[in-house]
Amino acid sequence: MTYISSTISEKKRREISFHTSRIELSQSALKKNIKFLQKIIGPRTIFSSVIKGNAYGHNIRTFVPLAEQCGVRHFSVFSAYEALIAHQSLTEDSHIMIMGDLCASALEWAIENEVSFYIFTVEWLEKTLTAARKIGRPALIHLELETGMYRTGLAGRDLNRAVRIIKANAEYLKVEGICTHYAGAESISNYVRVQEQIHKFKETALDLARKGLKIKLWHTACSAAALRYPDTRMDLVRFGIAQYGFWPNKETQMHYFMHNGTPRSKKQLDPLKRVMTWKSRIMNIKEVGKGEFIGYGTSYMTARNQKIASVPIGYFHGFARQLSNRGYVLVRGRRAQVVGIVNMNMMMIDVTDFPEVNIGDDVVIIGSQKKQQITVGSFSDLAQFLNYEILVRLPEEIPRIVVP
Repeated sequence: MTYISSTISEKKRREISFHTSRIELSQSALKKNIKFLQKIIGPRTIFSSVIKGNAYGHNIRTFVPLAEQCGVRHFSVFSAYEALIAHQSLTEDSHIMIMGDLCASALEWAIENEVSFYIFTVEWLEKTLTAARKIGRPALIHLELETGMYRTGLAGRDLNRAVRIIKANAEYLKVEGICTHYAGAESISNYVRVQEQIHKFKETALDLARKGLKIKLWHTACSAAALRYPDTRMDLVRFGIAQYGFWPNKETQMHYFMHNGTPRSKKQLDPLKRVMTWKSRIMNIKEVGKGEFIGYGTSYMTARNQKIASVPIGYFHGFARQLSNRGYVLVRGRRAQVVGIVNMNMMMIDVTDFPEVNIGDDVVIIGSQKKQQITVGSFSDLAQFLNYEILVRLPEEIPRIVVP
């Protein structure tokens, strides 16, 4: 039986019960992840919770208050829209930082609400200065440095020009930090490139300090960089995938254990705990004779008399069509195979050897049930997607609820 907090409104309860699935977010798992990651970076380094991509599929509106309950006071988003949703969701005096797109129409809003944002072109810095002067308040900015990823960032003449503008207009342009992003810190194949980026960032940062630029925060590390490269942790770390309980990749996990001791038990094998569990339910059960095709087409034929259950989840909900005849879910603590083609709103599973199965039983699509587990990694391996892709494909309309 699913736990639903007594603080949820009747309207929300109805919405959850009406929907075909639900995503549960574990408060205890998030607390453990934050504690584990904060210990790695140290108590003086700011933990910034990256909530872009709808909080990696966990839902910004639900996740922000949950993270604040776990002690987080700094959030990183990609866009002005995400910043707006996060700002509306705050329950504490937390700070929001925009790492990417800030449209012109949102610039004054960001300044007025003390939302900080990246500056990666001189033109955008000039527009920021104009807006700050107009409303009579300083803009909180982070200078993004180009260190070798060649995506966004200031370097050379543009950086020097930006520094001159900032120094001449310190009343309206407050540099909260300088930052960069690494081009694949999760993979050893990028080791040399990442080391070059680290060197270039530190060299540029020191040069800016010599030029008299007052900088509050140096920050470069994402989850992978913080876990693999200690010298990237600096004043703030932008934790994305790891805070939700996922390693950036297997290589990063193995690197961690190589440098922190081999785990002595299965429990120690993964100090990161999955925050998300995705559940649906059995909506129908059919007895099907041997030699019948299941669902659309002829991709699956019953090899014996079988019991087939329908689950109201399909590719519309983020369950990839590539998992047809390949994926698994959990029912009554056992793995049940997906059979036939995954439909837009429905899929079928084989429950022939589940004598106690009933309509209405929970179906775990991602998460654990008794001693069994279905991981996002198993999804991504079969569907050939990244962990990140699977998570952010989960529609916002699926209700997210917080559980202990």
